Amino acid sequence: MRAGSMRSWCLCQICTCGSDYRPYEIIQQPRHAPEEYKPNQGEIDLGTTYKRDFNSYKIQPVAIVRPLERQQVKKGKLDTVPTYKDDYRAWDIQKSELYKPEQSYYPPTVKFGNSTTFQDNYVPWEIQPRQSFKPSSVVQRPTVPFNGDTSHHLDYAPYQLESKLARPKEVYKPTNQPFEDLTTHRCDFQGLVGATAKICRPAHTRVTQNAQFEGSTEFRDSFQPWEIPPPKVKKVQEYVPPTGSMQLHSTSHLDYVPYQAERVIPIRPISHRRNHHFPFQGKSTTKEDFPAWESCRQGLIKKQQQIPNPSGKFDGLSTFRSHYVPHELIPTESCKPINVPLQSSCPFDDVTMYSTEYAPKKQEICPASYASPPGYIFENTNSQGHKFFRKITPAVKAF
Repeated sequence: MRAGSMRSWCLCQICTCGSDYRPYEIIQQPRHAPEEYKPNQGEIDLGTTYKRDFNSYKIQPVAIVRPLERQQVKKGKLDTVPTYKDDYRAWDIQKSELYKPEQSYYPPTVKFGNSTTFQDNYVPWEIQPRQSFKPSSVVQRPTVPFNGDTSHHLDYAPYQLESKLARPKEVYKPTNQPFEDLTTHRCDFQGLVGATAKICRPAHTRVTQNAQFEGSTEFRDSFQPWEIPPPKVKKVQEYVPPTGSMQLHSTSHLDYVPYQAERVIPIRPISHRRNHHFPFQGKSTTKEDFPAWESCRQGLIKKQQQIPNPSGKFDGLSTFRSHYVPHELIPTESCKPINVPLQSSCPFDDVTMYSTEYAPKKQEICPASYASPPGYIFENTNSQGHKFFRKITPAVKAF
């Protein structure tokens, strides 16, 4: 059984658990230790069928068939004329004269006074707002008096109805016999004052102990704080630069030979632009005939109010208030009998099945509340802190 926080577990089952289940000593199984590895002495035969069947042959580098480039460098100046310069010589070409006639037209300085076909055919007109065909919302009062005849009034023919027989209202006549208001509840329960029922529940006796409560639990006893060593920090090896100077030369840097090259002259032809000294005339007939006019936004067209506002104080009288006639409310007579308890001379029988069949039992105290349970003998404590008790069996005398 557990101690500490597990003392609330009832020890009533110690008799079966302690007698049937005995603790056995657990022997740890021996662990198999692997044998130390010892390498075999001698050399390993690494020969394969590939090495045995395919023998290696000496391979010579392939000879280059391309002839070596011979660079003949002479210090003297090369004085030769190539075939291109010899065949294609520069000739003295004279510039051809232009056959374009000279400009004889000069724009007039006086304003052009003639009108165009656009100005003659399209005369500007004054813009007028369109007439609205929307019917006016003003109520027009007719001069002829109103004729209230409708198709229903003209086509409907009234018929004379027969007079209905008025049924006379029956007068209520109470009966001469008395009203029987006796129910089963009033017959069986006559409302006698009897003695209160006795409580058959046994008195509650609280078990108290004078011993001080031990705050130790299984968790506190089994799990003790252990010191955790700090984690090991791996040391970083210090960087040691290599000795000597670094060779930064590459094959491109070593084999590259710089040459002086001249910039290519562009062969784009020279543009011959004509410069006119007279000013540009940016006027047109559209700009002169259609100048910018100041436009104003048309305002809102508000209609005048036709119905005048009412004057005077509002009456506030509706048709419901004027036609409603108040009537006096007559309450309905209640036929409910008067709730008066009936008294009887017979005593009240308060015997119930609970009071007759209930058998009080003795309340047993849980053995876990004691430090040493009475009737049990302490045997041992296991590794987890559980205490085991054995029940004392009385000795039977032989006859």
